[in-house]
Amino acid sequence: MGSPNLLFIFTDEQRADTMAAYGNTKIQTPNLDRLARQSVLFERAYVTQTVCTPSRSTLLTGLYPHTNGCVENNLPLRPDTPCLPEMLPPGRWATGYHGKWHLGDEIFAQHGFEEWRGIEDAYAGYYGPGRDRNARSAYHHWLIEQGVRPQNGSAFGRGEAARLPEHLGKPAFLARTASDFIRRHRAEPFVLFVNFLEPHMPFFGPRDAQHAPGSVDLPANFGAPPTVRQPLKTRMMQRHYEEKGFGGPLRSEDDWRGLIARYWGLCSLVDTHVGAILRTLEECGLDDKTIVVYTSDHGDMMGSHRLLAKCVQFEEAARVPMMIRLPGQRDGRRVAAPVSHIDMIPTLLDLLDAPAPPHLQGRSLRPELEGRASAPRDVVFEWNGMNNGMGDKLGGVSLSDSMTALATPEQAVAAIGDPVRSIVSPDGWKLNCSPLGEHELYNLNEDPIETRNLYGQPETRAVAARLRQGLAQWQERTADAVSLPAM
Repeated sequence: MGSPNLLFIFTDEQRADTMAAYGNTKIQTPNLDRLARQSVLFERAYVTQTVCTPSRSTLLTGLYPHTNGCVENNLPLRPDTPCLPEMLPPGRWATGYHGKWHLGDEIFAQHGFEEWRGIEDAYAGYYGPGRDRNARSAYHHWLIEQGVRPQNGSAFGRGEAARLPEHLGKPAFLARTASDFIRRHRAEPFVLFVNFLEPHMPFFGPRDAQHAPGSVDLPANFGAPPTVRQPLKTRMMQRHYEEKGFGGPLRSEDDWRGLIARYWGLCSLVDTHVGAILRTLEECGLDDKTIVVYTSDHGDMMGSHRLLAKCVQFEEAARVPMMIRLPGQRDGRRVAAPVSHIDMIPTLLDLLDAPAPPHLQGRSLRPELEGRASAPRDVVFEWNGMNNGMGDKLGGVSLSDSMTALATPEQAVAAIGDPVRSIVSPDGWKLNCSPLGEHELYNLNEDPIETRNLYGQPETRAVAARLRQGLAQWQERTADAVSLPAM
């Protein structure tokens, strides 16, 4: 058959339970449901950090954020840190990257991707030396060709683009460019990455009315906001979103249902345009020649613990959909054991029959994909704090009101920057180990919604010590220099 193709589709800020395959039977995602039925679906897939830049740095490099240096948003990926195309034998695959990048020099081709179609113009301030800060993305130029002009300034803001008719939106643009790439390269092997911004904020779009707020079930832990048994950071965030929300306060159940319904609409929007890309693949006769991956860079709390967005260690922010369909695969299977995005690059190299460089920090999931037994492993993810040095912000959100209410500014900054390391064991235990001492221990088998912090209980000391030892082994293996307290 020759070298297979790779179609890697991922979203931004999509929690796992946003499709039927992960338990949500109310949301409308027919194309992803179909893909799930044909794929190996990982029920417990974890990111390596619950914020954009660090997480996607792992998906592209196979390295933890603390290793590749992308520990906060808007830090560029170093030129000498290879991404997947740079690990492949040269010249064998046509390569393309379409969508949001968020790893530096946003709209410029780099890291072995030959064809580049950017959609974001908000990162010009982070371009490296010599880059033209007045240059604009492929999406901007396409809108100009359609006769659309920015309302304010010289670029289309995210909110402005989200209010455009669907056929002019970013998802439709990416479906168009990805389909064009597939058609043009149908006769040769290709590697194509497509990243949708949605369902990332601004949490509105052309599908706002698709799901009725009254049909939305609030998360099972909606009535369990963070308590003093949980980190200060999460309590500050909860207070902030209750008071300020996103475009308005989030105090009532109706407020939350309206927001969640719009978030679901964004997921359905992505589903439609993912479906267009998959139909192009099928029409070109490439289903039997293409590895298809679908995942997201992190989740969203979206009402769980009455929190919004990400930047916390809770399951809803750390777990994402993850499906891999092998060439010609028609029957799906499910993998219940926890896995990590750190394993994505080794897996893809294995499937593409390319040697994995020794610096990679994960392992191939090919045994799981082929239905073979594999030794269960702990999964570790991290938080590296401060969001690009902005001590009064978290994920770009000011926490000044919450600081005044719950902590001094100094305490708040320390809480935001606390470099927590989280470990999830195959037998269902989860430890969040905090250098500030704000430890959490959850039994995910009995308490999957994380309402009971069992750290410090006499009956769980042995479990905490075992997980802490697992973190020590991981730190030694990955050269993680964060100083974690003993249990």
